[in-house]
Amino acid sequence: RSRGPSSAAPAHDHAAQPTIAFRSPAGEPAPCHPAPAGSRTPEDSEWRQDAELPQGLLSQAARAALHFFNFRAGSPSALRVLAEVQEGSAWINQRKERKVDLVFTAELYNTEEGKARLGKCSAQVFFRNEKPRPAVNVTCTQLLERKKRQEEDYQLYRHMKQLNTPLDVVSIPDSHGHIDPSLRPIWDLAFLGSSYVMWEKTTQFLHYYVSQLSSVKQWKTNDDAIDFDYTVLLHEFSTQEIIPCRIHLVWYPGKPLKVKYHCQELQTPEASGTEEGSAVAPIELSNF
Repeated sequence: RSRGPSSAAPAHDHAAQPTIAFRSPAGEPAPCHPAPAGSRTPEDSEWRQDAELPQGLLSQAARAALHFFNFRAGSPSALRVLAEVQEGSAWINQRKERKVDLVFTAELYNTEEGKARLGKCSAQVFFRNEKPRPAVNVTCTQLLERKKRQEEDYQLYRHMKQLNTPLDVVSIPDSHGHIDPSLRPIWDLAFLGSSYVMWEKTTQFLHYYVSQLSSVKQWKTNDDAIDFDYTVLLHEFSTQEIIPCRIHLVWYPGKPLKVKYHCQELQTPEASGTEEGSAVAPIELSNF
């Protein structure tokens, strides 16, 4: 969840730190800024600056960008959460689609006590009216050195491989909100896979948090990858509904993350629907 930056160090400048950039594979947003006079196209004329930003739109765009960033990075040791939106603006067209430019800070999801670290991100997010799966172009400063991130990912990988198979996990966190340290790697890896689902489901008006995991089962694979199924309960805002999603995740440190999911939509008491998706993250960028 988003957390305030009160205990964290100042954000780093993009120019002073190595950066990591990801772009969604299709439907990327065009530049938001108006074209120079005399060079405008019919597409440019469709867009006007949104003078009255809907409440929470910038935070919504930042969360969507981070969900996509986490999925593409594919590293449970380098998960990021939103700290604070610093600035942003939006453009709107007649179809009520919005392009959002913004700058925000993000911090590592798992930090040692008293050692929270902030990094700066810039993103452009394209919301297709009320449709899910916004197009994202995001760049963030690097918070973990590549070698340290690889070491932590392999440590998590080894821990997962040593767990009993099949896993006998009822729920994470437990009924008191506690996550046993031995189960933390499962939670982090599940959070990574859930990032893809949350990005795919996000719209201008709906966003999601991971509430709880249940029914975790790990499978043995021929290539030594971590292969496991779990059910995640996603808390949907602003409807306050709890959406159960069954997720199948395949992960090996340094290789593309594979995710398949099936969500049960609670539309009305009389009717329900399902939603499915799958993805394989492209090979990670050389500078990550």
